Amino acid sequence: MNIIVNGGSRGIGKEVVLYLSQDPDNHIIVTGRTKKALDSLSETSPNIFAVESDLTVQDEPSGTYRDKILKHFKNVDILINMAGTLISEEFMNTSDKEARLMMETNFFGPASVIRILKPLMNEGSHIVNISSMGGFQGSVKFSGLAYYSASKAAIATLSECLAVEFRDSGISVNCIALGAVQTEMLEAAFPGYKAPVLASEIAPFISYFALNCHRFMNGKIIPVALSNP
Repeated sequence: MNIIVNGGSRGIGKEVVLYLSQDPDNHIIVTGRTKKALDSLSETSPNIFAVESDLTVQDEPSGTYRDKILKHFKNVDILINMAGTLISEEFMNTSDKEARLMMETNFFGPASVIRILKPLMNEGSHIVNISSMGGFQGSVKFSGLAYYSASKAAIATLSECLAVEFRDSGISVNCIALGAVQTEMLEAAFPGYKAPVLASEIAPFISYFALNCHRFMNGKIIPVALSNP
């Protein structure tokens, strides 16, 4: 399998890359903005390839990103959009810069990646977008997460729309809405809070879902949390 994990240099994405790399038949490109972290991850296995990239603010032309991918893969079987950022701040106190950063990282960036890579995906390919229970309709909402939750709701709805648009191409698009998972990003936003699930614990589920579940579902938003919405 040729797999791309967009935003996989740390946290859940990193654990997904490490888990998938245990199978020598999986060839994984991991993308991110931090070269040191990417290089360190790629050194753990010969089937992990690091691609430094940042599409969140459109500083990098789409053709450049595509060329970087084509150095390793001619086609893509699975795309997992893990890239995300979280700034915990009351809506009225959130700056335009902070709001745009969250929307760019959590929505526009992954959407750009899908648009660039879709021509490299054949029938039977699978796109998995990682959302949050904060963006899951009807779930409990928390103060300080308005923009973050809105951006995650956007990527979830995009998944439903693209499942319809890509159906004739045989490409499945699904979305996983995660509950709280212990990561560096969560710790930075909520110091001292301990999530009930570790990144290394959720990685096998995400990996299995990406590899297998497009055979059974398409255009679905799957809530994965220990609490009720």
